[in-house]
Amino acid sequence: MGSSWLWKFGAALVVSWSIEGSYAIRFTIDREDCLAQEVQYEGDMVRVSFVVIKVENAWHYREDGIDLVVKGPTGRQIHDCRDKISDKFEFFAHEQGLHKFCFTNKSPYHETIDFDVHVGHIASYNQHAKAEHFHPLFSQIEKLEEALYNIQFEQHWLEAQTDRQAIINEGMSQRALFKAMFESVALVGASLLQVYLLHHLFEKKQRRSTRV
Repeated sequence: MGSSWLWKFGAALVVSWSIEGSYAIRFTIDREDCLAQEVQYEGDMVRVSFVVIKVENAWHYREDGIDLVVKGPTGRQIHDCRDKISDKFEFFAHEQGLHKFCFTNKSPYHETIDFDVHVGHIASYNQHAKAEHFHPLFSQIEKLEEALYNIQFEQHWLEAQTDRQAIINEGMSQRALFKAMFESVALVGASLLQVYLLHHLFEKKQRRSTRV
């Protein structure tokens, strides 16, 4: 009985959704940068997300976004997005081989990008495992692994969005502080100028009074 269940478990592990390629990277882009991911099997699902975490210039208010072009091993364009601060998408690979992800920064400032890519493959399993009474087991394992995979992908996406918002808030706080300091200096300067003008006016009146 124990060995039977062990065989079932072993057969079930051969099925299913395995992450063939998965990595996340955070890098700084000047003008253009390309990354590559190997897809081993035709029909694999590739999930991609990116978030522009921060801009080099803390005083830069505009959100210009970046361009991303995805190309297959033969150079065929698979996906294209323009002027995006963040995006996530998925596609089925029509051919195996090296897929390129090329980012273009149209802003005059360096930008830091968080990039995440996962490649999932539905593997074939032994013919003996195709018996009808195994189907529910395989189905449940596939659903569980896919759910865990989705959670991991979404979690990284949310973490990147949170990091971006934290950096934006910090930048806004710094700008607010500098603005308050500038306004204070301007107010002090205006007060000193007012005192000087009043003092000068008072002296002129005194001179006139003395002459009279």
